[in-house]
Order: sequence, then structure tokens, then C-alpha cells
Amino acid sequence: MSSVSKLAQFGKKHIAYGIGRSTELVIEKGKGTYVWTVEGKKYLDLTTGIGVTNTGHCHPTVVKAVQEQVGKLSHGQVNIFYQKPMLDLIEGLIPKMPSPTLDTFFFWNSGSEAVEAAVKVARHATKKQNIIVFQGSYHGRTFGTMALTTSKTIYSAGFAPLMPGVHVAPYPYFQQWAVHQADPDKFTPEWCGQEALHQLELLLKQRSDPRDTAAILIEPIQGEGGYVVPPKNFLKGLREICDKHNILLICDEVQSGFGRTGKMFAVEHFDIVPDIMVMAKGIASGYPLSAIVSRKEIMDLQPPGSMGGTYSGNVIACAAAKATLEVFDQEHLLENCNARSEQFFKGLYERVPALLPEGVKVDIRGKGLMIGIEFMDVPNGFASRVAAEALKLDTILLTTSIYETLRLIPPLTITKEEVDLAVDKVVGSIEAAFKNTK
Repeated sequence: MSSVSKLAQFGKKHIAYGIGRSTELVIEKGKGTYVWTVEGKKYLDLTTGIGVTNTGHCHPTVVKAVQEQVGKLSHGQVNIFYQKPMLDLIEGLIPKMPSPTLDTFFFWNSGSEAVEAAVKVARHATKKQNIIVFQGSYHGRTFGTMALTTSKTIYSAGFAPLMPGVHVAPYPYFQQWAVHQADPDKFTPEWCGQEALHQLELLLKQRSDPRDTAAILIEPIQGEGGYVVPPKNFLKGLREICDKHNILLICDEVQSGFGRTGKMFAVEHFDIVPDIMVMAKGIASGYPLSAIVSRKEIMDLQPPGSMGGTYSGNVIACAAAKATLEVFDQEHLLENCNARSEQFFKGLYERVPALLPEGVKVDIRGKGLMIGIEFMDVPNGFASRVAAEALKLDTILLTTSIYETLRLIPPLTITKEEVDLAVDKVVGSIEAAFKNTK
């Protein structure tokens, strides 16, 4: 057995079995769009740690900020001190928010914790209990967020009873709606969006009265549910329903935020402003940090001591996050994201449909560098086969959702040449998967 195999076997033996893992690679280095294994093999990484290292692996500006901060202060506990990196970060974040009304922050460590913090704020501010989520949503795997997650049963099966007061509404994933598949000209994406809003209004009449509903929680673009972009009328209508019924709108931007969709936050594509917004993943280029932001009048309703945590807003992670914002500005990451997005979609649209066997359909969708490729009328497990073929081509891809869907999540720093290479690898992997599918 090789030393690498021994390392992987050691990991299997001593790391919790409940962690799913898409490869057996043992990595030790990352730079930009690539990672290297302990044996020195280089892989094109189109995952960025599931949308985390948006500035690429080990961006020098972020590394320098972290190195400098480690020598000054490694822990400034939020319930004891103000610490300067957090204050500097807030100063940098405020002008990046979708609205100047989103001006008051709370920092935590992970996306799941931040979602729970948002629910905590909403319930306390409204004095109401119920939370409405959407079919296909993913909000985390902690005890509270398991109840809010509906993308796959694996995240909560066997852990009941879950947090009560959660209701699920239909999401306009029109690609999988039978009426749209039967007659897409009649049952358009906009029709599906309007129908989803109608079903939400029925839920508010039949299951969760607005007087009992604290918040509606939604990913502006679904992540684990399949990289599904809703019709624009849906989120606009959702904002109107919340306003009409005095319900808070919480937007979970954990995966779609920090430039992933070509705008700083995905809600900007839909011209809405949430009451509470959840952030994590790309916020700190790989360092554990999450946040919620809301209006001061909402956040100030909580009594001192009701929020906090040992590592909340860790000083090193805050320094990394501030440096991440500097990279966005200095290297014009949003502009690069949109240019490379156009390049990706052009290459995929031109080349993938030509690979499809008779009867197979594909939907290539997304915003910015949050790209989904869903195959329809293929055998179960086909997307995983594509990911396996990609690994043979020294490329790391991820699947997503219960359907046969790939997701491409490259860093926002990816170059024109790297996109050309990535398209070649993805196309080659799909072609090989079809050839090896009986």
C-alpha cells in the first residue's frame, strides 16, 4: 500500500463516517485554480471548496493579511472586546450591501450557525414562531437548520424530532415541473413563478397564518437544490407577500454571495432587498467566518447577551475577509466573473448539446460563475459518472441535487486560458461518461 493510500485509510479510520466525500485525494497545497496532492499531482479545481475560495486558493493579499494578523492578535472574544479587524471589515462591507438599510452585523463561524442566528433574530423581533422555506432548499446540517433543509433527506433522516414551526412551499424549479415539460410555451418560467406564489398564499391560509409566521427563508439562487435560478417575478412577488403580511424576508446568500453570480449578492439580480441577509463561504477566502446583516431597528431589539459565541467573528478570519474585499476592488473580480461567465456559457452551449445521445436533454443554467448542467433522461448516477471521468482528467467537479446535475464553481480569479481548459475538461468528461454508459 502506498503512503498516500495509507493516509487516506488513516482518515477513513479516524474521521467521522457521517462525512460524505467526493474523492479519495489527499491534498496539501492550493494556488489559484489548482490544488496539489501529497504526491505532487496537480488538479484543476472547479469546486473552490464548495464556493468558498472565491479569490482562488491562497491569494497572496489574503495570505499576507492573515500572516500579519497572527503576529498581533489571534483571538479577540466578541463578548469582551471590540476588535479592530471586525470594525474594519464592517466598514468595508457596508458599501457592498444591496441597500444602505442593511447596516448592522453579527458574525459567527459557519453558514448553518448564521442561518440559525437569522431565525433567532426573526422570531425575537416579530414575536412569531413559524418559518417558511422552499422545496429543494439547503440551509445547513446543524440541528436547527436540518429542519429548514429540503434538498435531500440524507441531511436529516434519522435525527427527528426536528425543530418545529417549519413549513415548506413549492419553489419554481420549472425545469422539473411536469406542466412546463409538457407545454413550455404555455407554462413558461414566469407562469411557474406566479403559480409558486399562489401556492405560497395558500400555505399562508391553510398551514401557517401570517400572524404566526416570523419569516420566509430563501436562497435567491438554489445551491444544493440544483443551481436553480428562479424567474425574476418570483422573488419580486415574494417581497410583496412579505410586506403585505408583515413577514420578514431572509435571503440565504451563503453560496451565492460575494461575487459568485456576477454581482456582489444574488438578490441584486432580482431588485429586492431582504430584511435579513445571511453570508458565509466566500466572505473570507477559506477562513471560518459567517455573518448576518439587517436593519439596526431589527437587530437592536435583541437584549445584550442573547447573541455571541466563543469564536464569533474570529479576528484572523475578519482580517482575511477584509483582505478579500480588497482583492475584489483591486483585481475587479466582478468584471472578471462576468467575462469568464460569458466565456463558460458560450463554450458549454456550443459543445455540450452535440454530445447528447438521442432522447437526452440538457439544461445549462446559472448566473456568473455559479453554473449548473442538468442532464435529463439519463441513467441514475450519470452526473457522478461525469465527475469520476473528470477526475481521470485531473479535474475536480461536483454534483448537486437529487437530479443528474453538475455544478461548476471556479474561483472568480480564473483566467481566460483556464476557462478554455476547464471547458475542454468538462466536455471531455461528459463525452467519456456517455461512451461508458450502457
